[in-house]
Amino acid sequence: MRRTTALRTALSAVLLVGAWAGAGFPSASAADTPTADTPTADSRTADSRTFTDGRQASAGLLAAMQKDLGLTASQARSRLSAEKTATAIQPDAQRAAGASYGGSWFDPSTGALTVAVTSENQAAAVRATGADVRLVTHTARSLDAVKAKIDRLPAPAGVSSWHVDPKANKVVVNVVSSARSDNDVRKFVERARDAGPVAVQQTAEAPRTFAAGTVGGDPYYTGNVRCSIGFSVYGGFVTAGHCGQAGASVSGWDGSGIGNFQGSSFPDNDYAWVSVGNGWWTVPVVLGWGTVSDQLVRGSAVAPVGASICRSGSTSHWHCGNVLATNETVNYSQGAVHEMTKTSVCAEPGDSGGSFISGDQAQGVTSGGWGNCSSGGETWHQPINEILNRYGLTLHTA
Repeated sequence: MRRTTALRTALSAVLLVGAWAGAGFPSASAADTPTADTPTADSRTADSRTFTDGRQASAGLLAAMQKDLGLTASQARSRLSAEKTATAIQPDAQRAAGASYGGSWFDPSTGALTVAVTSENQAAAVRATGADVRLVTHTARSLDAVKAKIDRLPAPAGVSSWHVDPKANKVVVNVVSSARSDNDVRKFVERARDAGPVAVQQTAEAPRTFAAGTVGGDPYYTGNVRCSIGFSVYGGFVTAGHCGQAGASVSGWDGSGIGNFQGSSFPDNDYAWVSVGNGWWTVPVVLGWGTVSDQLVRGSAVAPVGASICRSGSTSHWHCGNVLATNETVNYSQGAVHEMTKTSVCAEPGDSGGSFISGDQAQGVTSGGWGNCSSGGETWHQPINEILNRYGLTLHTA
Protein backbone atom coordinates (compact mmCIF):
# COMPACT_ATOMS: atom_id res chain seq x y z
CA MET A 1 0.00 0.00 0.00
CA ARG A 2 0.98 3.67 -0.14
CA ARG A 3 2.43 5.56 2.80
CA THR A 4 -0.07 4.14 5.29
CA THR A 5 -0.19 4.45 9.04
CA ALA A 6 -3.02 3.67 11.42
CA LEU A 7 -3.89 7.37 11.36
CA ARG A 8 -4.03 7.53 7.54
CA THR A 9 -6.03 4.32 7.36
CA ALA A 10 -8.54 5.69 9.84
CA LEU A 11 -8.69 8.99 7.96
CA SER A 12 -9.36 7.15 4.71
CA ALA A 13 -12.32 5.42 6.31
CA VAL A 14 -13.66 8.75 7.56
CA LEU A 15 -13.36 10.28 4.09
CA LEU A 16 -15.09 7.36 2.43
CA VAL A 17 -17.94 7.56 4.93
CA GLY A 18 -18.19 11.25 4.12
CA ALA A 19 -18.40 10.46 0.41
CA TRP A 20 -21.15 7.87 1.00
CA ALA A 21 -23.03 10.43 3.04
CA GLY A 22 -23.01 12.82 0.06
CA ALA A 23 -20.76 15.46 1.60
CA GLY A 24 -20.45 18.53 -0.60
CA PHE A 25 -16.74 19.09 -0.08
CA PRO A 26 -13.72 17.56 -1.87
CA SER A 27 -12.06 14.47 -0.42
CA ALA A 28 -9.20 11.90 -0.30
CA SER A 29 -6.26 11.01 -2.59
CA ALA A 30 -5.49 10.69 -6.29
CA ALA A 31 -3.99 7.27 -5.93
CA ASP A 32 -5.32 5.12 -3.12
CA THR A 33 -5.12 6.31 0.50
CA PRO A 34 -4.82 9.86 1.81
CA THR A 35 -1.40 11.40 2.34
CA ALA A 36 -0.17 12.96 5.57
CA ASP A 37 -1.18 16.47 4.50
CA THR A 38 -4.76 15.48 3.64
CA PRO A 39 -7.09 17.91 5.48
CA THR A 40 -9.60 16.52 7.93
CA ALA A 41 -13.30 16.50 7.18
CA ASP A 42 -13.78 19.40 9.61
CA SER A 43 -11.06 21.50 7.97
CA ARG A 44 -12.57 20.86 4.54
CA THR A 45 -15.94 22.11 5.70
CA ALA A 46 -14.32 25.27 7.00
CA ASP A 47 -12.21 25.60 3.83
CA SER A 48 -15.15 25.80 1.43
CA ARG A 49 -17.27 28.37 -0.33
CA THR A 50 -20.72 27.79 -1.79
CA PHE A 51 -21.44 27.90 -5.51
CA THR A 52 -24.66 29.66 -6.48
CA ASP A 53 -26.22 26.22 -7.09
CA GLY A 54 -25.38 25.02 -3.56
CA ARG A 55 -22.26 22.94 -4.32
CA GLN A 56 -19.03 23.63 -2.49
CA ALA A 57 -15.76 24.94 -3.90
CA SER A 58 -12.72 24.78 -1.66
CA ALA A 59 -10.85 27.99 -0.94
CA GLY A 60 -7.77 26.26 -2.38
CA LEU A 61 -9.50 25.58 -5.70
CA LEU A 62 -10.65 29.19 -5.88
CA ALA A 63 -7.11 30.35 -5.08
CA ALA A 64 -5.67 28.15 -7.84
CA MET A 65 -8.13 29.58 -10.36
CA GLN A 66 -7.27 33.09 -9.25
CA LYS A 67 -3.55 32.41 -9.71
CA ASP A 68 -3.68 30.47 -12.99
CA LEU A 69 -6.62 32.23 -14.66
CA GLY A 70 -6.23 35.74 -13.26
CA LEU A 71 -9.65 35.79 -11.56
CA THR A 72 -10.94 37.20 -8.31
CA ALA A 73 -12.53 34.78 -5.84
CA SER A 74 -15.98 36.04 -6.81
CA GLN A 75 -15.22 35.64 -10.51
CA ALA A 76 -13.95 32.10 -9.94
CA ARG A 77 -17.13 31.11 -8.08
CA SER A 78 -19.32 32.63 -10.77
CA ARG A 79 -17.34 30.94 -13.53
CA LEU A 80 -17.58 27.50 -11.94
CA SER A 81 -21.34 27.89 -11.60
CA ALA A 82 -21.71 29.13 -15.20
CA GLU A 83 -19.53 26.30 -16.53
CA LYS A 84 -21.66 23.72 -14.74
CA THR A 85 -24.75 25.18 -16.40
CA ALA A 86 -23.06 25.25 -19.82
CA THR A 87 -21.94 21.63 -19.49
CA ALA A 88 -25.47 20.58 -18.55
CA ILE A 89 -27.23 22.32 -21.46
CA GLN A 90 -24.65 21.43 -24.13
CA PRO A 91 -26.26 18.08 -25.16
CA ASP A 92 -29.73 19.66 -25.43
CA ALA A 93 -28.40 22.58 -27.45
CA GLN A 94 -26.66 20.24 -29.89
CA ARG A 95 -29.84 18.24 -30.36
CA ALA A 96 -31.79 21.45 -30.96
CA ALA A 97 -29.30 22.54 -33.63
CA GLY A 98 -29.75 19.26 -35.48
CA ALA A 99 -27.92 18.88 -38.78
CA SER A 100 -26.95 22.56 -38.75
CA TYR A 101 -24.80 22.13 -35.62
CA GLY A 102 -21.43 23.79 -36.11
CA GLY A 103 -19.85 23.17 -32.70
CA SER A 104 -20.02 24.89 -29.32
CA TRP A 105 -17.83 26.61 -26.75
CA PHE A 106 -18.04 28.30 -23.35
CA ASP A 107 -17.45 32.06 -23.39
CA PRO A 108 -15.90 33.20 -20.07
CA SER A 109 -16.69 36.84 -20.86
CA THR A 110 -20.44 36.19 -21.01
CA GLY A 111 -20.65 33.08 -18.86
CA ALA A 112 -22.70 31.40 -21.57
CA LEU A 113 -22.44 28.45 -23.93
CA THR A 114 -22.30 29.57 -27.57
CA VAL A 115 -23.58 27.17 -30.24
CA ALA A 116 -22.71 27.62 -33.90
CA VAL A 117 -25.44 26.83 -36.47
CA THR A 118 -25.47 27.01 -40.24
CA SER A 119 -29.19 27.77 -40.48
CA GLU A 120 -31.15 30.53 -38.78
CA ASN A 121 -34.11 28.14 -38.67
CA GLN A 122 -32.60 26.31 -35.68
CA ALA A 123 -31.51 29.45 -33.80
CA ALA A 124 -34.70 29.88 -31.76
CA ALA A 125 -34.71 26.25 -30.62
CA VAL A 126 -31.06 26.51 -29.57
CA ARG A 127 -31.67 29.75 -27.66
CA ALA A 128 -34.56 28.07 -25.87
CA THR A 129 -32.04 25.72 -24.22
CA GLY A 130 -30.24 28.71 -22.69
CA ALA A 131 -27.37 28.88 -25.17
CA ASP A 132 -26.23 31.80 -27.30
CA VAL A 133 -26.16 31.32 -31.09
CA ARG A 134 -23.65 32.20 -33.81
CA LEU A 135 -24.38 31.73 -37.52
CA VAL A 136 -21.52 30.02 -39.40
CA THR A 137 -20.81 28.55 -42.84
CA HIS A 138 -19.63 25.01 -42.08
CA THR A 139 -21.29 22.30 -40.00
CA ALA A 140 -19.34 20.39 -37.39
CA ARG A 141 -19.89 17.23 -39.42
CA SER A 142 -18.31 18.76 -42.55
CA LEU A 143 -15.34 20.08 -40.56
CA ASP A 144 -14.88 16.68 -38.91
CA ALA A 145 -14.74 15.20 -42.41
CA VAL A 146 -12.00 17.69 -43.36
CA LYS A 147 -10.04 16.78 -40.25
CA ALA A 148 -10.44 13.09 -41.05
CA LYS A 149 -8.82 13.70 -44.44
CA ILE A 150 -5.92 15.52 -42.77
CA ASP A 151 -5.57 12.63 -40.30
CA ARG A 152 -4.68 10.40 -43.24
CA LEU A 153 -1.78 12.63 -44.33
CA PRO A 154 1.77 11.79 -43.18
CA ALA A 155 2.74 14.60 -40.82
CA PRO A 156 6.31 15.91 -40.47
CA ALA A 157 7.74 16.64 -37.02
CA GLY A 158 7.27 20.38 -37.54
CA VAL A 159 3.48 19.98 -37.49
CA SER A 160 2.43 19.65 -33.86
CA SER A 161 -1.34 19.05 -34.06
CA TRP A 162 -4.63 19.86 -35.76
CA HIS A 163 -8.25 20.17 -34.61
CA VAL A 164 -11.65 21.56 -35.51
CA ASP A 165 -12.06 25.06 -34.04
CA PRO A 166 -15.79 25.85 -33.72
CA LYS A 167 -15.19 29.56 -33.10
CA ALA A 168 -13.06 29.92 -36.24
CA ASN A 169 -15.36 27.49 -38.09
CA LYS A 170 -12.25 25.94 -39.61
CA VAL A 171 -9.72 23.20 -39.00
CA VAL A 172 -6.70 24.73 -37.26
CA VAL A 173 -3.28 23.27 -38.06
CA ASN A 174 -0.60 24.08 -35.47
CA VAL A 175 2.96 24.41 -36.76
CA VAL A 176 6.10 24.69 -34.63
CA SER A 177 7.30 28.25 -35.21
CA SER A 178 10.91 27.24 -35.85
CA ALA A 179 9.77 24.82 -38.60
CA ARG A 180 7.23 27.03 -40.37
CA SER A 181 9.52 27.41 -43.42
CA ASP A 182 10.38 23.71 -43.62
CA ASN A 183 9.50 22.29 -47.06
CA ASP A 184 7.74 19.22 -45.61
CA VAL A 185 5.68 21.43 -43.31
CA ARG A 186 4.71 23.68 -46.22
CA LYS A 187 3.64 20.67 -48.29
CA PHE A 188 1.56 19.30 -45.42
CA VAL A 189 -0.20 22.64 -44.99
CA GLU A 190 -0.90 22.86 -48.73
CA ARG A 191 -2.44 19.38 -48.75
CA ALA A 192 -4.44 20.21 -45.64
CA ARG A 193 -5.86 23.32 -47.29
CA ASP A 194 -6.84 21.23 -50.29
CA ALA A 195 -9.02 19.19 -47.93
CA GLY A 196 -11.17 22.15 -46.86
CA PRO A 197 -11.25 25.31 -44.72
CA VAL A 198 -7.96 25.43 -42.80
CA ALA A 199 -6.24 28.06 -40.67
CA VAL A 200 -2.59 27.79 -39.63
CA GLN A 201 -1.32 28.80 -36.20
CA GLN A 202 2.16 28.68 -34.69
CA THR A 203 3.17 26.99 -31.45
CA ALA A 204 6.38 27.43 -29.50
CA GLU A 205 7.48 23.80 -29.25
CA ALA A 206 6.73 20.31 -30.52
CA PRO A 207 4.59 18.13 -28.22
CA ARG A 208 6.15 15.38 -26.15
CA THR A 209 4.86 12.86 -23.64
CA PHE A 210 5.37 13.46 -19.93
CA ALA A 211 6.71 10.13 -18.70
CA ALA A 212 9.94 10.24 -16.67
CA GLY A 213 12.70 8.15 -15.12
CA THR A 214 12.48 6.91 -11.54
CA VAL A 215 12.45 9.79 -9.03
CA GLY A 216 10.87 10.37 -5.64
CA GLY A 217 7.36 11.70 -5.21
CA ASP A 218 3.90 10.26 -5.22
CA PRO A 219 3.91 8.26 -8.47
CA TYR A 220 3.40 4.81 -9.76
CA TYR A 221 6.18 3.01 -11.59
CA THR A 222 6.48 0.52 -14.39
CA GLY A 223 10.09 -0.49 -14.94
CA ASN A 224 12.12 2.71 -14.68
CA VAL A 225 9.25 4.91 -15.89
CA ARG A 226 7.32 7.12 -13.50
CA CYS A 227 3.80 8.24 -14.34
CA SER A 228 0.72 9.46 -12.49
CA ILE A 229 -2.56 7.79 -11.62
CA GLY A 230 -5.54 9.15 -13.51
CA PHE A 231 -8.97 8.15 -12.17
CA SER A 232 -10.24 5.25 -10.12
CA VAL A 233 -12.44 2.73 -11.89
CA TYR A 234 -13.97 -0.35 -10.36
CA GLY A 235 -11.10 -2.82 -10.28
CA GLY A 236 -8.26 -0.40 -10.92
CA PHE A 237 -7.35 2.98 -12.41
CA VAL A 238 -6.93 4.55 -15.85
CA THR A 239 -3.78 6.27 -17.04
CA ALA A 240 -1.76 7.02 -20.19
CA GLY A 241 -0.94 4.26 -22.67
CA HIS A 242 2.64 5.41 -23.26
CA CYS A 243 3.40 4.65 -19.60
CA GLY A 244 3.35 0.88 -20.08
CA GLN A 245 2.27 -2.03 -22.26
CA ALA A 246 -0.36 -4.63 -21.43
CA GLY A 247 1.00 -7.14 -18.91
CA ALA A 248 3.61 -4.80 -17.43
CA SER A 249 3.73 -4.80 -13.64
CA VAL A 250 3.07 -1.62 -11.68
CA SER A 251 4.46 -0.64 -8.29
CA GLY A 252 3.82 2.21 -5.90
CA TRP A 253 6.15 4.81 -4.45
CA ASP A 254 7.52 2.29 -1.95
CA GLY A 255 8.19 -0.44 -4.51
CA SER A 256 5.28 -2.63 -3.45
CA GLY A 257 3.23 -4.17 -6.24
CA ILE A 258 -0.08 -2.56 -7.17
CA GLY A 259 -1.16 -4.63 -10.17
CA ASN A 260 -0.62 -4.92 -13.91
CA PHE A 261 -1.52 -3.07 -17.09
CA GLN A 262 -4.63 -4.86 -18.33
CA GLY A 263 -4.88 -2.90 -21.57
CA SER A 264 -2.80 -0.21 -23.26
CA SER A 265 -2.79 1.70 -26.55
CA PHE A 266 -0.16 4.14 -27.86
CA PRO A 267 0.19 5.77 -30.35
CA ASP A 268 -3.13 6.26 -32.24
CA ASN A 269 -4.60 6.44 -28.72
CA ASP A 270 -2.93 7.21 -25.40
CA TYR A 271 -4.85 5.31 -22.77
CA ALA A 272 -4.45 2.31 -20.49
CA TRP A 273 -5.91 0.76 -17.38
CA VAL A 274 -4.20 -0.93 -14.47
CA SER A 275 -5.66 -3.52 -12.11
CA VAL A 276 -5.38 -2.81 -8.39
CA GLY A 277 -4.76 -5.45 -5.72
CA ASN A 278 -2.09 -6.61 -3.27
CA GLY A 279 -3.61 -4.56 -0.44
CA TRP A 280 -4.05 -1.39 -2.50
CA TRP A 281 -7.47 0.10 -3.07
CA THR A 282 -8.98 3.01 -4.98
CA VAL A 283 -11.23 5.89 -4.01
CA PRO A 284 -13.11 8.41 -6.20
CA VAL A 285 -10.86 11.40 -5.62
CA VAL A 286 -8.15 13.51 -7.23
CA LEU A 287 -5.19 14.65 -5.13
CA GLY A 288 -4.94 18.41 -4.58
CA TRP A 289 -1.34 18.28 -3.33
CA GLY A 290 -2.03 20.80 -0.58
CA THR A 291 -2.76 23.48 -3.18
CA VAL A 292 -6.46 22.62 -3.03
CA SER A 293 -8.44 20.16 -0.98
CA ASP A 294 -8.54 16.72 -2.57
CA GLN A 295 -11.36 16.65 -5.09
CA LEU A 296 -14.28 14.21 -5.12
CA VAL A 297 -15.11 12.75 -8.55
CA ARG A 298 -18.86 12.70 -9.21
CA GLY A 299 -19.10 12.00 -12.94
CA SER A 300 -17.58 12.53 -16.37
CA ALA A 301 -19.71 15.17 -18.10
CA VAL A 302 -17.60 16.76 -20.84
CA ALA A 303 -16.62 20.40 -20.25
CA PRO A 304 -17.03 22.60 -23.35
CA VAL A 305 -14.27 24.45 -25.13
CA GLY A 306 -13.50 27.59 -23.12
CA ALA A 307 -14.29 26.05 -19.74
CA SER A 308 -11.77 26.01 -16.90
CA ILE A 309 -9.99 22.74 -16.21
CA CYS A 310 -7.39 21.60 -13.67
CA ARG A 311 -4.74 18.88 -13.67
CA SER A 312 -3.13 16.80 -10.92
CA GLY A 313 0.20 15.06 -11.47
CA SER A 314 3.07 13.61 -9.47
CA THR A 315 5.69 16.12 -10.67
CA SER A 316 4.13 19.56 -10.96
CA HIS A 317 1.13 18.76 -8.76
CA TRP A 318 -1.97 20.98 -9.23
CA HIS A 319 -2.44 23.52 -12.03
CA CYS A 320 -5.42 25.02 -13.85
CA GLY A 321 -6.17 26.52 -17.26
CA ASN A 322 -8.78 26.46 -20.01
CA VAL A 323 -10.03 23.92 -22.55
CA LEU A 324 -8.64 25.11 -25.89
CA ALA A 325 -9.80 22.44 -28.36
CA THR A 326 -11.38 19.00 -28.59
CA ASN A 327 -10.88 16.12 -31.02
CA GLU A 328 -7.37 17.31 -31.84
CA THR A 329 -4.84 15.04 -33.53
CA VAL A 330 -1.43 15.34 -31.84
CA ASN A 331 1.70 14.48 -33.80
CA TYR A 332 4.19 13.00 -31.31
CA SER A 333 7.54 11.67 -32.48
CA GLN A 334 6.22 8.15 -31.76
CA GLY A 335 3.18 8.70 -34.00
CA ALA A 336 -0.12 10.56 -34.15
CA VAL A 337 -2.70 10.30 -31.36
CA HIS A 338 -6.31 11.11 -32.19
CA GLU A 339 -9.36 12.59 -30.41
CA MET A 340 -7.33 14.49 -27.82
CA THR A 341 -8.38 17.57 -25.83
CA LYS A 342 -5.95 20.51 -25.76
CA THR A 343 -5.68 22.76 -22.70
CA SER A 344 -3.63 25.73 -21.53
CA VAL A 345 -2.62 23.81 -18.37
CA CYS A 346 1.11 23.24 -17.91
CA ALA A 347 2.69 19.84 -17.18
CA GLU A 348 6.12 18.26 -16.75
CA PRO A 349 7.79 14.84 -17.04
CA GLY A 350 6.21 12.37 -14.63
CA ASP A 351 2.75 13.99 -14.89
CA SER A 352 1.73 11.58 -17.68
CA GLY A 353 -1.44 9.66 -16.92
CA GLY A 354 -2.56 12.13 -14.27
CA SER A 355 -6.04 13.54 -13.77
CA PHE A 356 -7.74 16.32 -15.71
CA ILE A 357 -10.87 17.44 -13.88
CA SER A 358 -13.39 20.26 -14.36
CA GLY A 359 -15.31 21.01 -11.19
CA ASP A 360 -16.13 17.53 -9.92
CA GLN A 361 -16.30 15.96 -13.39
CA ALA A 362 -13.49 13.71 -14.66
CA GLN A 363 -12.25 14.84 -18.08
CA GLY A 364 -9.26 12.72 -19.06
CA VAL A 365 -5.71 11.52 -18.42
CA THR A 366 -2.60 13.56 -19.16
CA SER A 367 -0.90 12.58 -22.41
CA GLY A 368 1.74 15.17 -23.31
CA GLY A 369 2.37 18.72 -24.37
CA TRP A 370 5.05 21.36 -24.60
CA GLY A 371 6.58 23.83 -22.15
CA ASN A 372 6.68 23.48 -18.35
CA CYS A 373 5.15 24.96 -15.24
CA SER A 374 7.78 27.70 -14.92
CA SER A 375 7.45 29.24 -18.37
CA GLY A 376 3.99 27.89 -19.31
CA GLY A 377 2.85 25.69 -22.16
CA GLU A 378 -0.02 23.51 -23.38
CA THR A 379 -1.03 19.98 -22.48
CA TRP A 380 -3.31 17.39 -24.08
CA HIS A 381 -5.45 14.79 -22.33
CA GLN A 382 -7.09 11.61 -23.59
CA PRO A 383 -10.81 11.93 -22.79
CA ILE A 384 -11.96 9.69 -19.95
CA ASN A 385 -15.21 8.53 -21.56
CA GLU A 386 -13.39 7.05 -24.53
CA ILE A 387 -11.20 5.02 -22.17
CA LEU A 388 -14.19 3.77 -20.17
CA ASN A 389 -16.03 2.76 -23.33
CA ARG A 390 -12.99 1.08 -24.88
CA TYR A 391 -12.36 -1.22 -21.93
CA GLY A 392 -15.89 -1.51 -20.56
CA LEU A 393 -14.88 0.17 -17.30
CA THR A 394 -17.04 2.02 -14.79
CA LEU A 395 -15.76 5.24 -13.27
CA HIS A 396 -15.60 5.12 -9.46
CA THR A 397 -17.66 8.13 -8.34
CA ALA A 398 -18.62 9.56 -4.97
